Amino acid sequence: MSVNVTMPALSPTMTSGTVAKWTIAIGDMVQSGDVIAEIETDKATMEVEAIEDGVVAQILVAAGTENVAVGTVIAVLAEDGESIDEVASAAMVPPQIEDTAQSTAQSGAKTPTQPAAEGVASNTEAKPIGTVTPPEKTARIFATPLARRIAAERGIALDQITGSGPHGRILRRDVESAPAPAMHAPENYSPANRAAPLSASSMNVPAVAGASELVVNSQMRKSIASRLQESKQQAPHFYLTIDCHIDDLLAARRRLNEKAPEGVKISLNDLVIRAAAMALIDVPDANVSWEGDHTRRFQHADIAMAVAIDGGLVTPIIWAAEAMGLAALSKTTADLAERARHGQLRAADYSGGSFTISNLGMYGIREFAAVINPPQAAILAVGAGEQRPVVVDGALAVATVMTVSLSADHRAVDGAVGARWLQSFKGFIEHPVTMLL
Repeated sequence: MSVNVTMPALSPTMTSGTVAKWTIAIGDMVQSGDVIAEIETDKATMEVEAIEDGVVAQILVAAGTENVAVGTVIAVLAEDGESIDEVASAAMVPPQIEDTAQSTAQSGAKTPTQPAAEGVASNTEAKPIGTVTPPEKTARIFATPLARRIAAERGIALDQITGSGPHGRILRRDVESAPAPAMHAPENYSPANRAAPLSASSMNVPAVAGASELVVNSQMRKSIASRLQESKQQAPHFYLTIDCHIDDLLAARRRLNEKAPEGVKISLNDLVIRAAAMALIDVPDANVSWEGDHTRRFQHADIAMAVAIDGGLVTPIIWAAEAMGLAALSKTTADLAERARHGQLRAADYSGGSFTISNLGMYGIREFAAVINPPQAAILAVGAGEQRPVVVDGALAVATVMTVSLSADHRAVDGAVGARWLQSFKGFIEHPVTMLL
């Protein structure tokens, strides 16, 4: 019996998504756990895995199609012994996708009458939805998802590689051992002009006043815009800033990393998260969110950390951060950041949280004010640690200082509560041994 692949619900708030990319083509054999597509949601672009084995009989929704409702059939697999032609002819045509024509026309994305997906052989002609390219006319490329990804990153054509896996399947080692594609010089290139700098005049491109281009906003970008606009409009922000001397913290970090187990490297951000978690437990009135008739007070410091990724920002959560040792905290933050950058977060990794930390210190930003991540009531903006002149016991000295700013929702957090929280945070930062008590 054929297997319908449907648009999954990848987060609690997801009602529709965009098929960003297919990693399969008609005729490909897929196994349970293979990555078959990348789906763009309001939170992130995430990889989708096959849940059953089969051969791709039909791809019903083209890559780039927006507003595909959750539950819509987007592809069909034929099981062992089934005819691809028969399965494809009986495949369901997906329900009408809201504003598909308008969204694809505005975005320049492929329409359903264009080639079905990235990865489909280049000699496959455009077909309307519901039609099938006969298998014998489709170049079948059997490759693991990892091999496909590496090949795409290196610009290597899979149809030029002979696979060493079962039934000729292309494996990672096959791609890594393949020669890199040749780089072609521009048509006007010659050894005589190779050192000449590029300029508008040398490239015959006249400067045009006001030249611009339209960039389509992704679902993630739209979601970020909507949520943060709502936050600024509905949550009355107030801001508190404090300076923290971090020389002792940096010295403690060096000693900790000298003694840390192999593979563990505690970062300054890990220590900031630990201090924030301890301060939230110390000042529970700051560990809250506003819910109209009620204020929710959280029992644990569930801290979301902002991670910049291509096209936006995600906030994976360290659950009960106050209960973690620094080694465990370091491993958790490194794992979340890595999976966030590769679109591998699960919905449970970024849904919820009681407090957010946004650290731009690595970019040299001295201080800034962040927008609250709703429905939370506070976010901490962390700047760079830098040497500054300070007065210590009436004498001028030099210290490494880190400026942090708390943005708080005045509906749930009063100014005095925010000030107490910052004093607690500063105490843990400047006296790092107290984080271990």
